[in-house]
Amino acid sequence: MTTRAPLQAPLRTRPLPSGVYSGRHWRIHEITADFDLEDVWALPVQGGPDDLPRFVTAMMADDDRDFPAAYRFLFAVRWALGRMLGTDGDEQGLGGRVVPLRDRLPEDLLDRPAPESDTIPFHALYLTDREYAAEIANRTMHGVLHLGWVEDDSAPDGFSAQMSVLVRPNGRFGEAYMALIKPFRYAIVYPALLRTVGKRWDTARSVA
Repeated sequence: MTTRAPLQAPLRTRPLPSGVYSGRHWRIHEITADFDLEDVWALPVQGGPDDLPRFVTAMMADDDRDFPAAYRFLFAVRWALGRMLGTDGDEQGLGGRVVPLRDRLPEDLLDRPAPESDTIPFHALYLTDREYAAEIANRTMHGVLHLGWVEDDSAPDGFSAQMSVLVRPNGRFGEAYMALIKPFRYAIVYPALLRTVGKRWDTARSVA
């Protein structure tokens, strides 16, 4: 009688305590002292010590057809409302209302270019072997997406990915907006984003 090896449990996407982010010596801390930590998530992504750049490239793929229809519809509505209300105009964004964080970067991080994406409205700040950071700004807030590549004893190759979101709301209007969209982020945006990111990484590793 033969026995089958147990299947590996799928990696979970889950929120993490704030100390997982704030307790690490990330370079992003050097330029975001005036930002609030909004969310920290464990990503369903594992790899070796040199895999973060490859993961970022896979995550920033320009084709968004692998995202669920509900996710794409929600963002289509969001951008339509932004155009209608004028929240996403150039005058409200980076270089307009908001001074880009790139102006705060230390010289060594200025020499760390990172991939851009036409489908994700973030502007890359830097990419190292352990961190990726990008920023976005509009009338409601100035935000930062941070990816960390952390040592993980439970990962077969020793590392896993975490995602943190930092924000600086634009006054009471921005605070109200962030509170309004929080249920949608947790119910639709994050689950769809993290599942798709995990699938993209699995595909990238399978063709390497």
